[in-house]
Amino acid sequence: MIRIRLGTRGSPLALVQAGQVRDALAAAHGCAVDIVPVRTTGDKVQDRALAEIGGKALWTKELDRALLAGEIDCAVHSMKDVETVRPPEIAIAAMLERADVRDRLVGAASFEALPEAARIGTSSPRRAAQVRRIRGDLRPVLFRGNVDTRLAKLAAGEAEATLLAAAGLARLGRDDIGVPIPLETMLPAPAQGAVGIEARAGDGAMLEMLAAIGHRDTEKCVHAERAVLAALHADCHSPVAVLARIGADGVAIDAELLAEDGSESVRLSGQDPDALAAALLAAAPAAIARLFGA
Repeated sequence: MIRIRLGTRGSPLALVQAGQVRDALAAAHGCAVDIVPVRTTGDKVQDRALAEIGGKALWTKELDRALLAGEIDCAVHSMKDVETVRPPEIAIAAMLERADVRDRLVGAASFEALPEAARIGTSSPRRAAQVRRIRGDLRPVLFRGNVDTRLAKLAAGEAEATLLAAAGLARLGRDDIGVPIPLETMLPAPAQGAVGIEARAGDGAMLEMLAAIGHRDTEKCVHAERAVLAALHADCHSPVAVLARIGADGVAIDAELLAEDGSESVRLSGQDPDALAAALLAAAPAAIARLFGA
């Protein structure tokens, strides 16, 4: 029997997602899959925003090292945590079918129901900017850690509300927590809700096995969203939201760029990632354009 070593972060959500990949591989190929937890720097450092300590690479670099060293055969990631530019030796081989892309507001029934100057726990520049666009008096405060850590901080009174990805809550069996925020109000992070699997670019047999469990529409949409990020030269500091969906005429993309304080924003739609990025930058006021080097 073929035996595959699947690397993953060790958080409860990451392990659930690794289990989904394991089950999909076993169903498709009848293989055995050993889940190999790898502790990442992003898991170790919880008191600072990712943008301050190295960005999204803090979720991937240890898994990348294990993959390239041959200690694991493939690695599973939340795709929104994967840098836009990846090492050429590593390929995104497949993505599982995407879950709910929305954010959930936890701690209040709506943004309008929050008290004046309420604190919103988040470490995301996108969420912080969108919250302040919705209500300028709301005050983002740093929340990092897994779902239970963030909920504990909320229960301890460190904020009046927080924002969590609906997909992660659902995968943990906790989709009764919070209220979903309409996409018209908050577009998600690029690739939110998608689980991806990477392998060594030269490992043709593994790439073929993984491709068999991929969900093609999810892959098309997430690659389109990542292409918008690449065209914008966006990074983990950038308040940007992107969502691609399959429509009658192909992939339709909505994207929003925001000033860090939410005071200004520009939201456009299109089909070509490069053209959409160019249109966003052309329409963006100076406070936004400078965040993207424009």
